[in-house]
Amino acid sequence: MKSLTSALAALSIATAVPAAAADRNVSIVLVHGAFVDGSGWKDTYSILSEAGYEVLVVQQPTITLRDDVAETERVIAKARHPVILVGHSYGGMVITEAGDNPKVRSLVYLAAFAPDTGESVSTLAEAPVPAGEHKAPLVTEGNYLLVDRAKFPTSFAADVDPATTRFMGAAQLPWGLQAVQTKVDRVAWKTKPAYYMVTSEDHMIPPTAQRTMAKRSGAKVTEMKSSHAVMLSHPREVAAFIRSADMSATD
Repeated sequence: MKSLTSALAALSIATAVPAAAADRNVSIVLVHGAFVDGSGWKDTYSILSEAGYEVLVVQQPTITLRDDVAETERVIAKARHPVILVGHSYGGMVITEAGDNPKVRSLVYLAAFAPDTGESVSTLAEAPVPAGEHKAPLVTEGNYLLVDRAKFPTSFAADVDPATTRFMGAAQLPWGLQAVQTKVDRVAWKTKPAYYMVTSEDHMIPPTAQRTMAKRSGAKVTEMKSSHAVMLSHPREVAAFIRSADMSATD
């Protein structure tokens, strides 16, 4: 009777706990953009983790580009496998340089800057904005930039719950001018596969500018009808796009 009871208990445990997804042989490193921190990746992180990926989130301070690249490379070094390096917005500047790391297999840009050699956020922002498109409504506070708090919900994340975006506007991280003005000198997309998600309703980085950067990088491109905060409003689509950069995946 004891052996039967033990067997039934084991069967009960086995049926109550769903099988975990098989471990993948690549890691995913997520790099956030300006004004926010890594918590914006929460839903994307959960979806990718449940699919069996090791997912690491960089918490870079966004004060200087060089420090942000160094912090990203520190996280890359911790990954157990070759890395898919993902950058949102300003995070694209960071992954363009950090992606030169030999451990990085491919780059994923989400509504992101994808600079060429000698370009900075400042130089890229000098391009004229086509009619009907928008630039970020930024304000300067000392050596930092912030998004105009009143305009943050509609500019950064118009398709996200307003209560969430009002808090995001109030809790912004300051973006250092050294991060904005420093020019990149390593451009990983010239030697590694790139993927680019254009957000067609973006009021921070004009969609036309996104398409131009994506095209010259030779990236595989998809478009989402989304605000700038695409990982908040469309986390499943973002996770699926990131997974498309995993050339080893069979599902």
